[in-house]
Amino acid sequence: MNRKYSKRSLKEAGQGYFFMSPTIFVLLIFILGPIFYAIFLSFNNVRLLGETSFDFVGLANYERVFDDRRAGIALWNTFKYVMIVVPSQTILAIVLAATLNAGMKGEKFFRIIYFLPTLTSSAVLTLIFMWMYNREGLVNFGLEKIGLPTYDFIGDPNVALTAIMVMNIWATAPFFMVIYLAALQDIPDSLYEAAELDGAGPIRKFWSITVPHLKPITSFVIIMGVIGTFQLFDQSYIFSGGSGGPDNSTLTVVLLIYQYAFKSMDTMGYAAAIAFVLAIVILVSTLIQRKLSNEENLY
Repeated sequence: MNRKYSKRSLKEAGQGYFFMSPTIFVLLIFILGPIFYAIFLSFNNVRLLGETSFDFVGLANYERVFDDRRAGIALWNTFKYVMIVVPSQTILAIVLAATLNAGMKGEKFFRIIYFLPTLTSSAVLTLIFMWMYNREGLVNFGLEKIGLPTYDFIGDPNVALTAIMVMNIWATAPFFMVIYLAALQDIPDSLYEAAELDGAGPIRKFWSITVPHLKPITSFVIIMGVIGTFQLFDQSYIFSGGSGGPDNSTLTVVLLIYQYAFKSMDTMGYAAAIAFVLAIVILVSTLIQRKLSNEENLY
């Protein structure tokens, strides 16, 4: 009996792996393969252009990360970006979702308007904002009209990163708004009706019913926001022309990885090492966020 059962189990397992083999093949070739190859590169001085060569250097590339001034600047810029953009886009998303869920007039129209930035290409959106941030652009025109000082948003290192932050908050909040809006539909109306009978107002209902019920979704939104913001590249690249300027003010970790990987002939291994340091930072940040939100007790 056990022998027959064992043969049957092996046959079923074999069939299962056979049907999964295309997916397993894709994972091995296009995901796990590049990851392990990048790990290999991070322990070598690599020249991939021209005559390919690999020179094993052990942990030297990782040690270099901590001595690299530009790597420190890039990490600090990225950290500031994450700490400002993630909370801002999360708060804006939940406020927009709660507003739309309140049954306001023209709700469908505003849903479309709010979601439009998410549908726009990131590169196109960046170019539009660069035009708006220009010295003669729309933002400075508006500031001048109301008597406020104008800024060189693209060329001033004190405001360049902030300008990118504003653009990204505006562009990414609608995506998370849709997630919150779907979650709000699942909150029973009876809870709000009971709160009204107890004399609770809109603000009280929001903090006592809406926010607690959205806690699992908020945890998800924050994790996705952290991962996405740590990987900021295209906006910074377009704003600065790939340099991370002015004065390294828009230099991010991913942009720095790009510069070392593709603008230098023999620093691909060092770029791979920075990429894995970034991966560790994202992993630790995600674990800390999960711990702080007690995500394992939310379900």
